[in-house]
Amino acid sequence: MSKSDDITDRRNAPLATPTDLKAKATRDIAGAMNAILADIYGLYLKTKNFHWHMSGPHFRDYHLLLDDQADQLFAMTDPVAERIRKLGGSTLRSIGHIARLQRVSDNDADYVEPLDMLAELCEDNKTLAARFREAHDLCNEHRDIATASLIEVWIDETERRTWFLFEASRKDRSGH
Repeated sequence: MSKSDDITDRRNAPLATPTDLKAKATRDIAGAMNAILADIYGLYLKTKNFHWHMSGPHFRDYHLLLDDQADQLFAMTDPVAERIRKLGGSTLRSIGHIARLQRVSDNDADYVEPLDMLAELCEDNKTLAARFREAHDLCNEHRDIATASLIEVWIDETERRTWFLFEASRKDRSGH
C-alpha cells in the first residue's frame, strides 16, 4: 500500500478515533456520556429558562446565581463531547438527538414560583450527579481512567450547584 493510499483510506474512514479500549467500552462509555451530555443541555436550557423568567424580591440574586450555573453547565458540554470523540465514539448531532436522549424533564409552565425553580434545579442537579457516578462506575469497569477523572471534577461542580440551590431556597426560621 502506498503512502497516498494510506492517506486516502484515513480520509474515507468512519469517525473512529484510535483507542486501546475495547469496542464494547467505547460503545458503553460513549452511550452513557452522550445521555449525560443531552441531560447537561436539557439542564442548561432549563436553568436559562428559569433565569429569564425569575421574579420576586430576590430576583437579582437568583437571576445571577442561575446565570452563573448555566455558564458552568454550558462550559461542560465541549469537554464532554470531545471526550466521547477521543474514545472513538460519535456524539450529539442535533436538538432532536438531544431530545431523544435527555432524561431531564423540561418545564414549559407559564409561571413557576422562584423557590420552586430553585428546588427543581436542585433535584435535577442531584440526579445529574448520580448519573455521573453511574458513568464513573462504567469507566472503572472498562479501565477508562481519563474519563473517570474528568467525571470526578464534574461531580464536584454539580454538587456545588446543588448545594447553592439548596441553600438559596431554604426558608429562614421565621418561615420566609
